[in-house]
Amino acid sequence: MTDELSGSKGERSHSADISPATDLKNKTTDDIRSMTRITKQASSAALESAGDVVTEQTHFAARQVSGIAAALEKAGAELEGSDQRQVGRYARQIGRSVAGIAKNIEGKDLGQMAIVVENFGRKQPLVFLGIAALAGLTASRFLIASGNRTEKATTAAPSADKLASESKDHPND
Repeated sequence: MTDELSGSKGERSHSADISPATDLKNKTTDDIRSMTRITKQASSAALESAGDVVTEQTHFAARQVSGIAAALEKAGAELEGSDQRQVGRYARQIGRSVAGIAKNIEGKDLGQMAIVVENFGRKQPLVFLGIAALAGLTASRFLIASGNRTEKATTAAPSADKLASESKDHPND
C-alpha cells in the first residue's frame, strides 16, 4: 500500500493511517450507536403513547363505573319509594359503593386500579359478587341482543349473489 503525502513536510495523511478494516469498523460502530439511539427514542415515544392511551381508557372506565353507580342509586331510590324498600336500600348501598370505586380508580394506572378493585372485593365481597353478576348479566344480554340483530339483518337483506342471479333470469324486467 502506498502512503499518501500531505504538505511539504512529508507527513502521512489521516486516511492513510487508518486501514480499510478499521475504517469500516468505526463506521459500523457509529451506525450501531445511531440505530441504538433512534430505537431508544422510538421505544420511548411508543411507551409514552401507550401510557396516554391507558390513561385515557382509565378515565373512560371511571366515567362508565360512575354512570353505573348513578343508575344503581336511582333504581334504589325508586324501589325504596315502592313496595320493595329492602331491595331499594341494597341497590342504593351498592350504588354508593360503586361510586366510591369510580372515585378511587380515577387517575390511576392499571396496576393501581387492580389493587383498588381487589381491596374492594376483600372489604365487601357480597357487593363485589353482586356487581360481577350484574356485569355478567348485562354482557350476556348485550351479546344476545347483538346476535339477534345480526341474524335479522342477514335474513332481511337479500344477498348480492341472489340479486345477480335474478337479474340474469329476468333481463327485461
